[in-house]
Amino acid sequence: MRLMPLISAAGVGTLSLPYLIGLLVFAVAVLLWLILKWKVQAFLALIISSLVVAIGSSAEFTGGKGRLSLADIGPMMESGMASSLGFIATIIGLGAIFGSLLEHSGGAQALARTMLRVFGEKRAPWAMVTTGFIISIPVFLDVALVIIAPILYALARRTGKSLLAFGLPLLAGMAVTHAFVPPTPGPVWVAYELGVGLGWVILFGCLVGIPTALVAGIAAPAWMAKRMYIAPPEEDPDAVMEEGKLPHFGLIIGLIGVPILLIVLGTVAKEFLASGIATGLSKAEYDAALLAARGEAGFWVNALLFLGHPIVSLLIATLGALVFLGYFRKVDRAVLMDVTTRSLGPAGIIILITGAGGVFKKFLGESGVSDALKQSFEGTGIPVLLLAYVFAVLVRVAQGSATVAMVTAAGLVASLTGGLSQPQLALVVVAIAAGASAVSHVNDSGFWMVGRYLRMTEKQTLQTWTIVSTLVSVVGYGVAQLVWMFV
Repeated sequence: MRLMPLISAAGVGTLSLPYLIGLLVFAVAVLLWLILKWKVQAFLALIISSLVVAIGSSAEFTGGKGRLSLADIGPMMESGMASSLGFIATIIGLGAIFGSLLEHSGGAQALARTMLRVFGEKRAPWAMVTTGFIISIPVFLDVALVIIAPILYALARRTGKSLLAFGLPLLAGMAVTHAFVPPTPGPVWVAYELGVGLGWVILFGCLVGIPTALVAGIAAPAWMAKRMYIAPPEEDPDAVMEEGKLPHFGLIIGLIGVPILLIVLGTVAKEFLASGIATGLSKAEYDAALLAARGEAGFWVNALLFLGHPIVSLLIATLGALVFLGYFRKVDRAVLMDVTTRSLGPAGIIILITGAGGVFKKFLGESGVSDALKQSFEGTGIPVLLLAYVFAVLVRVAQGSATVAMVTAAGLVASLTGGLSQPQLALVVVAIAAGASAVSHVNDSGFWMVGRYLRMTEKQTLQTWTIVSTLVSVVGYGVAQLVWMFV
């Protein structure tokens, strides 16, 4: 049966605007239905939803009015997947190995212990926010929680305070950088799809993320801890590594900081070259002018562009971790091989999800749905930053996964970001990240992990962690909107 769409002068191509918007709504509904009702893995659900858009806008299905041909869909899926994964897969793979080496060496515990010494036990929540903010840059949030949980338990036992007084600040700090600051997968993928340099995303992710972590991680958890006492478990002497076996704090900070510093310096070098290029050029003309400027630049500018490329900088950090946290500490090479290999398992799932997001975005563009979405919001006066945030919140609340929320929101908002500067695009990435952090509840796997490690019931987790995650989201968007006024 062929669907005969309405024809409209305002339509995109020969398919009407209402039809294309309806097709998008139906595709997103299919995505959520597959994940929520049938528990289909997010990668497969995204691929199926992409096919809904492609088939629904094909010439064969629409009586010759669609842009696509059924025969083109397979090759387009391939190109959509390939265009995303060349960069993203490498970054996620290196980041996973880097994080696993920090985890295995005790680097996270070294960081937490040093922060506690610096801040003191009276200001332990500040130490936990700082620890969470730093350690979740290279280490996935759930893994970091498992590693540092024994230190939280020890603090609660020693001070007699509720476990929430230390656990919620740690989680707030981790939630912010896990979503806001590359090289974690979500912001890396969104930045790539929107065409913004990672240096800008790191800069604005930290600029927005630091006050967000402090607001969501200090006052609210302190208030909750006074009203809800959660006792720590009995002491396990084997859970925390001995002080003498931990790597030096300076080494951990250096390994985490080097790739971030190099990426930012690389961005500065690129902006220096771009400052001499005329405005108003097409993308092809701009790229040609930038290439010519690189050829005329000196050694140090090109060296910074090389070292500041995200893949190169993260490779340097990963090799440094392998040498200083592995070989120099006399860790058995077979153990190192096992640790790094196992880290790629979870990374593979995220890589596939981001690749499927590339397919989704490809079909949104090729079918005309992106153009239809752009037409729908042109002239409405709704800021693109707000749209990006709302798209991410809706998907996040509906299906739970922050990564899927960011991937989907980026595909929806990409057509609306034309003409924005690099700082503005970076803030759009942050807004999507803030939206994808909202309202962690029972459909989010992180909700159950937080409840388990902080020893709370489902009701208590909703009363605490769900509120903190929502604070991260709302405050993050609010700060991003404030910064937007100045860029």
